[in-house]
Amino acid sequence: MLKISKKADYALMALQHIASVQFGDLTPGRVVNTKEIAEEYHIPLELLAKVLQTLAKNGMIESHNGPKGGYVLGRNASQITIAQILESIEGPLGITDCSHEKDGDVCLQREHCNIRTPLLKVQDSIYQLLNSMTLQDMLGGTPLITIQSSTAQGVE
Repeated sequence: MLKISKKADYALMALQHIASVQFGDLTPGRVVNTKEIAEEYHIPLELLAKVLQTLAKNGMIESHNGPKGGYVLGRNASQITIAQILESIEGPLGITDCSHEKDGDVCLQREHCNIRTPLLKVQDSIYQLLNSMTLQDMLGGTPLITIQSSTAQGVE
């Protein structure tokens, strides 16, 4: 099953919150602190702090120190892709172990594998989709894509 980790989920939630506050109507440009996000979304504070540190280290957000410190976006929301966010938390995106083989780390099934090429095409499509969607897109409130499932048809 393709699945986003809790850390990546928390990163997306936190960045969406920071962007909505930063570009919102009430107090545009306001710095957002870790505790505010953790309380709003019921995220464990220590885990969220680590996620935010990782995002800051990767340039997604900037840290502001001091008693009224917190985080702001490191660049415009339209320049931060979902793929970049996920990669900053999880590392390179891949759906199989052989997606990111390193030197000397070759899959034992590689010579006989009949699904490597099709799965790499699937992976490339997923990456292109995630790389085309931005944090700004997440602020719109409308679905970014519509997925029709054959199992959902005819279910009421």
